[in-house]
Amino acid sequence: MPQTTTPAADHTLDFALLQESAARHGGRNRRALWWLLGLLTLLLGSVVTLMLYLNNFELEEAARRRAADAQWLEQSVQFHFRRLEDDLLVLARQAVQNRTAADSRLLADPHDLKAGLLWREPGIILSRGWIAAGQVNDLRVGPERWQLDWRAHPDNTQALALMQSTSQGLRRAAYAGLMLQADGQPTDVIWLAVPFFDRGQFAGNYLAAVSVERALAALVPGWFTQDHSVQLLTDEATGQPDTAYRVGLNLPGTDLFVQVALTQTQPTTVPRIFFLVALLFLSGMLVSLYALRRDFAKRQQVEALLQAQVALRTAMENSVTIGLRAWDMNGRILYVNEAFCRMVGYSAAELIGRSTPFPYWPPDQMEPLQRVHHSIMAQGTSGEGVEVQFQHRDGHLVDVLIHEAPLNTARGEQMGWMSSVLDISERKRAQRMAAQQQEKLEASGRLVAVGEVASTLAHELNQPLGALSSFANGLLNRLNDSSISLPELLPVVTRMAGLAERAGGIIKRVNAFARRRELSRQRLDLVALLQRVLVLLDDEQAVPPAWALPDHPIWVDADELLLEHLVTNLVGNAQDWAPHGGQLPQVWVSLRLDAAQGMAVLSVTDTGPGVSEDAQATIFNAFVSRKEGGMGMGLAICRSIVEAHHGRIEVARDPLLGGACFTVLLPLANQSQPKEKP
Repeated sequence: MPQTTTPAADHTLDFALLQESAARHGGRNRRALWWLLGLLTLLLGSVVTLMLYLNNFELEEAARRRAADAQWLEQSVQFHFRRLEDDLLVLARQAVQNRTAADSRLLADPHDLKAGLLWREPGIILSRGWIAAGQVNDLRVGPERWQLDWRAHPDNTQALALMQSTSQGLRRAAYAGLMLQADGQPTDVIWLAVPFFDRGQFAGNYLAAVSVERALAALVPGWFTQDHSVQLLTDEATGQPDTAYRVGLNLPGTDLFVQVALTQTQPTTVPRIFFLVALLFLSGMLVSLYALRRDFAKRQQVEALLQAQVALRTAMENSVTIGLRAWDMNGRILYVNEAFCRMVGYSAAELIGRSTPFPYWPPDQMEPLQRVHHSIMAQGTSGEGVEVQFQHRDGHLVDVLIHEAPLNTARGEQMGWMSSVLDISERKRAQRMAAQQQEKLEASGRLVAVGEVASTLAHELNQPLGALSSFANGLLNRLNDSSISLPELLPVVTRMAGLAERAGGIIKRVNAFARRRELSRQRLDLVALLQRVLVLLDDEQAVPPAWALPDHPIWVDADELLLEHLVTNLVGNAQDWAPHGGQLPQVWVSLRLDAAQGMAVLSVTDTGPGVSEDAQATIFNAFVSRKEGGMGMGLAICRSIVEAHHGRIEVARDPLLGGACFTVLLPLANQSQPKEKP
C-alpha cells in the first residue's frame, strides 16, 4: 500500500495560532484602512486649523513686537535722561565747591567728565549753567538761553518758574517744556533743573537746555530706524495708525510722547511654507497608504509566527528544571524562569529589578558571594562552572552549580550575562554521605587493627604485669619489715610499681578505645603533660630527649592516658632511630601554639636516617614496620589516637637534625569538637 505525504512533512512549524491569525487578516486590513483614512482626514483638518491659527499668531506677534520696541525705546530714553541728571548733579557739586566758578563758562569742560551719551553727543545740550539759591528769580545770572526762553513767552516763564520751585520743594530733578517761540510756535527744547543740597540746605539748581529731537536721533540706533519711524508728539489725543504704538517719556513737568510705527512689515511666509510642507506630507501619506496596506498582511503573519514561537519558548522554559537568570552589566536581574523561582522560593516580580545583595543569598555568606559575583561580572565562569549556596525563602540551603554566558544585543554588544543554575543539593548530599561512609570504613579498619593488637597486648601482658605488681608489693612489705636495705631498693621498687600500674591503665584504655567505648576527655594543660612524660622518658640507657616548651599553658580537650601513650610512642620511636644517622644522637621535642588555625602543634625530631618519600605514604598503616622484630602498630596507633581527638599527624624530614620530624596538630580546648564516640 503506497504511503501518501501530507503537508505536515514540511520542515516549517505549523501552529494553530498562525492559521487562525491568517484567517482574520482580511477583516483586520479593512479596519486598519478605515483607521488610516480617518487619521488622514483629521490631519487635513488640523493643517487648515493650524494655518488660520498661524495667520492670527503672526498679527498678534507683530503687535507685540511694536509694543516691545516702543517700550524698549521708552526705557532707553528714561535711562539716558536719568544719566544726564546724574551728570548735572556732578557739575552742581563742583559749582558749590568752587563758588568763584559759578559762571557756567568757568566750570569744568563736559568732555572732562565721564558723562553719558546725552552729555557727550554734540548738539543735544544747547545751554547749561548754575543758579544759586539766592539768584533763582534773577535773570542776570544763569545761561544765556535761559534768559531768552524766560522772556520769549509767558507760558515759558510760568513753566520755568514751576520747574525751579518743584526741584527745590521735591528735592529731585524737574523738567519744563516744550519751550514756545514769541509767536507761540513750539520748539523741541526742554529745560532740566537738577537741585543740589549742601548739608540739608538748598544750594541752587544746575540748568540745562536739551534738544529732544536731537536726543531721540542720538538714542535710536540705526538698525531700529530701518524698520521703524520715531515721531515726537506733544498731544496724546493725536490719532495714531494701526501699525503705530505710543508711549510717554515720563519726564516730570512735560507732556511728551513718542510714537513708534513699523515702516516695513515681514511677509507671512511661515504659514505658506508650512502649508506646502503639509501638502507634501499628505501626498506622501497617500502614496504610502497602499504600500502600508500590503505590508500589514506580511507583518501580521510575522507577528503570529513570533507569538507562536514565544509561546513555545515560554512552555519550554517552564518545563525545564534548570533555573535561568539574566542580569545586566550592573548586576540587576532582568529575567528569571519558573524553575529558578521554585529553587529560591521567590516570585519573578520580587526578583526582577533587584541588585546585590540578592534576597536568596545566605546572610553568613554575603562577602564570599559578593566576591564570586564580581568575578562573574568581570570574566564569567569557566567550563566547570561555580558552586555556591543559595538560601530558600523558608530558610534551608540549596547547593547550586552556575554557568554564565554573555548576553549580547542584536548588534553584538554585551549587555549582561545569562545564567543557568542547576540544583546539585542531592548530589552534594550523596557525596557527603559517601565521604562519611568512607571515613567510617577507614576508621573502622584502623580500630579493628588497634582492637586486635590491644586485645593481644591485654591478654599477653596482664599476667606478667600482675606478677610484677605482686613482686613490687612483696618488696615493699619486706622493706617495711626492715629485712632489706631501704636506700637500695625503695626507689627502684616504687618506680616498678608505678610503671606497672601505668602500663596496665594504658592497656585498659587502649582496649576500651578499640571496643568503641567513650573517651575520657578532660581539659588538659599540654605543657604540664609533656613535662611529666618527658621526665619519665629521660632514661640513661636511651638517648635523653631535649625539649622546648612554652612558659604558658596550652589547653586541649583530650584523654590523658592516650596522649601519654602517643607521646611515649613518638619519643620512643625517635630514640630508637636517632643513633642510626651517622652523627651525635639527639631527640628534640617542641610545642607551639598556632592561633590562626586554633591548633596546638607538637613536633618530635631526631638525627636518624629519616623517612623516605615513598615510605611517607604507608608509614602510618598497620603492620608496616622498618625495625627488626617490630609489629608495625606503634605509628598506626598514634594516628588512631590523633584522629580520635579530631587532629592530624604528619611526617617530614627535619632541615636541622636531618632525621624524621613527626608533627601532631590537636585542636585547642575552646575550638575542639564536642565529645563523640570513637
